[in-house]
Amino acid sequence: MIQGTGSDVGKSLIVAGLGRAFTKRGLRVRPFKPQNMSNNAAVTVDGGEIGRAQALQARACGVEPVTDMNPVLLKPQSEGGSQVVVQGRVFGQTSALGYGALKPTLMPKVMESYARLGLGADLVLVEGAGSPAEVNLRAGDIANMGFAEAVDVPVILVGDVNRGGVLAAIVGTHALLEPSERARLKGYIVNMFRGDVRLFHPALDIIAGRTGLDCLGIVPYFAAARQLPAEDSMALDRVAGMGRGAEGTIKIVVPRLPRLSNFDDLDPLQAESGVSVVFVEPGHALPRDADLVLLPGSKATIADLASLREQGWDIDIAAHVRAGGRVLGLCGGYQMLGRSIADPDGIEGLPGTVAGLGLLAIDTVFSAEKRLVSIKGDDEISGLALDAYEMHIGVTNGPDTVRPMVRIDRRSEGATSADGRVAGCYLHGLFAADAWRRRFIADLGGEADPSLNHDLLIDRILDDLAAHLEAHLDLDRLWEIANGR
Repeated sequence: MIQGTGSDVGKSLIVAGLGRAFTKRGLRVRPFKPQNMSNNAAVTVDGGEIGRAQALQARACGVEPVTDMNPVLLKPQSEGGSQVVVQGRVFGQTSALGYGALKPTLMPKVMESYARLGLGADLVLVEGAGSPAEVNLRAGDIANMGFAEAVDVPVILVGDVNRGGVLAAIVGTHALLEPSERARLKGYIVNMFRGDVRLFHPALDIIAGRTGLDCLGIVPYFAAARQLPAEDSMALDRVAGMGRGAEGTIKIVVPRLPRLSNFDDLDPLQAESGVSVVFVEPGHALPRDADLVLLPGSKATIADLASLREQGWDIDIAAHVRAGGRVLGLCGGYQMLGRSIADPDGIEGLPGTVAGLGLLAIDTVFSAEKRLVSIKGDDEISGLALDAYEMHIGVTNGPDTVRPMVRIDRRSEGATSADGRVAGCYLHGLFAADAWRRRFIADLGGEADPSLNHDLLIDRILDDLAAHLEAHLDLDRLWEIANGR
């Protein structure tokens, strides 16, 4: 089990890289995360949803993602509340305080998924959540040491030296654990190192003296990881802002709303050298020189629509459209572009109906049933291949749906305004289809990189990440630890 000294220290990438490295050694490897908190999710082959990071880890291991890889997924909807997804299906809603009472009841499902996933596997790589040092949350824990003790697995601790204070993080985590938990720790990994590694060597003796733990490797910063799908919105903190691409590029502006979800939809666009994707932070106006304003998915569409209005971004978008600009909405962003959003059953909060931005003649009604489905085939409108998925609540209808964005298997999806400048749909993953992405960029007046194959790019980065870990970690020792030696 890979646990961390905190959130966002690189646990997910370490698991993905190890998954690819051990798979290349001929082992049957499976990723597992008992509990995840993320609004970036993926549809599985068995018709459910899991955290995006576990889907990437499955890819690294050369297997299809299944719901057992992430049996508990928390999807934040507000500052204090989350949707709870259990074994791929919506279980209910909970507050942060209420989850403390709920989580022990979920352990049987977690254990069931872990047992099923391990059948036929040579190695299961378990990823913790947050940090075991959060001992105030230890009661009923299913994410870190509570799970490790329940299934009796050894633990490796990961710390991020790039944040500073990694010695305190490792030693402090060790000190806060119970004796039985400390005995489970078999070593640690120092991640994200920059500079001359020899400067860190004296720290190894200090950590060993305080904890008795061995260092299993110091992993230098791996810059290409930024191009891999991110686990959650913390990754946006490293790329968001008012930065601008090179002159002459297509400029796509994305308002950074509080509950953005599945924003990895934008990764293929960010990989294009001729495209500048600019995340606009609250407090800033949307740039007037945008070629496209793009509204991604949201875990709380109505609340994010209210936030958009609070920032005055609705006024900026209206001015952008009046000036002849283009707007695209994906999933929750698509719902926002319509005339109204009705939530009669209070799925997202109090029952009621709110006005949308009115840029598309469509109306959305929320319902309790979530649509989770993979979409694969040729878009009959463009004639180009798509491999996408839907993950949403709500049904959308209206006059503008007679001009769908795409049509697959004789089913129309999405809507387009009469002048063709505003469009939206429920499909995630559109831009990962290389030919479709190139046509979209061309329609904006830009030129895509004809050599960019996004799927191959992701696999090449995973291969490079595996080689990176092979060079800097003691994988032989990790394999011995996994086998109880």
